[in-house]
Amino acid sequence: AADLVNTLDEEALADIIWKFGDERLSRQIARAIVNARPLLTTQALAAVIKKAVPGYSSLIHPATRTFQALRIATNNELETIASALPDLVKCLAPSGRIAVISFHSLEDRIVKQFFRKESKDCISPPEQPICTCEHQASIKVLTKKPVRPQKQEIQQNPRSRSARMRIAQKMTGA
Repeated sequence: AADLVNTLDEEALADIIWKFGDERLSRQIARAIVNARPLLTTQALAAVIKKAVPGYSSLIHPATRTFQALRIATNNELETIASALPDLVKCLAPSGRIAVISFHSLEDRIVKQFFRKESKDCISPPEQPICTCEHQASIKVLTKKPVRPQKQEIQQNPRSRSARMRIAQKMTGA
């Protein structure tokens, strides 16, 4: 993450902050980071971001989304989730269940789309009149909408506020 912060050009850095952090002030933050280089500690980075973001909510630190974006980019988290899901389903015993907890809309979208695809017998394009894909459903989705933490849980564990859990069960013939 330090390499990204200290070496990427302003545009590439802003793109990461926007794409993985959903940060609407990504360009402004990236400009401030580039102008403050070198940044050697997370505290220094957080201070630069805080200064670059005018007026912020006391509930969420203004650097939260930027740190999230840097973490996702550094760890290739979205690619890891996408490649792990098929392997996890293969490891399940018939009728076994998989529960995936995501903490970001990009992660949740990957899980939702994978579950949706793997719960259908045909994934041929809708305009194709006859199925030629030979795809067979491997799971049954058990949660139509993601399970979200209740107010009491969020009060006891504030980090759970963005959690979304989706559950599926492996088909017996799959």
